[in-house]
Amino acid sequence: MAEHLPTEFNKKNNNQDNTLRPSSFSEFVGQEKVRERLLLCVEAAKLRGEALDHVLLSGPPGLGKTTLCYIIGEAMGVSVKTTSGPVIEKPADLAGMLTSLNHGDILFIDEIHRMQRTVEEYLYSAMEDYVIDIMIDQGANARSIRLELPKFTLIGATTRSGLISAPLRSRFGITGRLDYYSTNELAKIVARSAGLLDVEIDKSGAIEVARRSRGTPRIANNLLRRVRDYAQVVTNGKISQDVADAALQMLDIDASGLDEMDKRILRTIIEKFNGGPIGLNSLAVSIAEEQDTIEDVYEPYLIQEGYIKRTARGRVVTQLAYDLLGIEKPFRSGQQEELPF
Repeated sequence: MAEHLPTEFNKKNNNQDNTLRPSSFSEFVGQEKVRERLLLCVEAAKLRGEALDHVLLSGPPGLGKTTLCYIIGEAMGVSVKTTSGPVIEKPADLAGMLTSLNHGDILFIDEIHRMQRTVEEYLYSAMEDYVIDIMIDQGANARSIRLELPKFTLIGATTRSGLISAPLRSRFGITGRLDYYSTNELAKIVARSAGLLDVEIDKSGAIEVARRSRGTPRIANNLLRRVRDYAQVVTNGKISQDVADAALQMLDIDASGLDEMDKRILRTIIEKFNGGPIGLNSLAVSIAEEQDTIEDVYEPYLIQEGYIKRTARGRVVTQLAYDLLGIEKPFRSGQQEELPF
């Protein structure tokens, strides 16, 4: 149907989708402590006329680390150059980016924990002394040239802060961990995004989308777009609680925010491994999914909500998982049976 819509309509909606990301601290919802700390540091750096100290943001994906980077750049009035850890394969790649920066500019490295160790060590002197050493020629003619860098700000984002080496971590003057959002915070984000998308949504509809978004703004905005599609095609375009519920049920997202893969993980542990314990490798093979995907994408929310717990022997489902799937928990030998009175 999109090819029959006027070009102006398509351009308008593309622009709206691109503006869902807040552009200032006042528009950013949630993460109060991190936001206040960053705002204070930004204001202090501007008063001194200096570049902001290096910043490390950690936390699960989709919580706003990249958004905060661009907000900092907007607040400081500087340019933001973006890259990611896996893309920087050798020191020369990093040197090219560093030498292209101007005073106060921000270099944002997403998934910084995935940088090569040789590249990471090359970054130490750049962060601390704002210099880099470049090797010229090879063998007996090799020599090192030291280049001065303008004072810049490195902002690193990571979903696995434990994989960042201690020398690199110590060079970040500002650190912040982003946590999952509450339903009320996500409802505010959904309501704001709906306004930018020119979609009518009531308070109950926003809360319904928010409470199924796994505490993550990125998921909330994605679900809002799908609920918008459902409302425009099936109903009158307005999103109410009933419309949101029907749309999300069609997407196999239940009232707890669990999708088909979440339930598949729980059901596999219960039906094939008697509720656990089960190792990550065995679980990954059983559901045909990568271990990293299970550990980084699905497990955090299932553990946070109390459906799975990690033990020294492996993953074990809890009583909540049995209740969710409507499966009776089997009695095991060694358990004390409750006697009726």
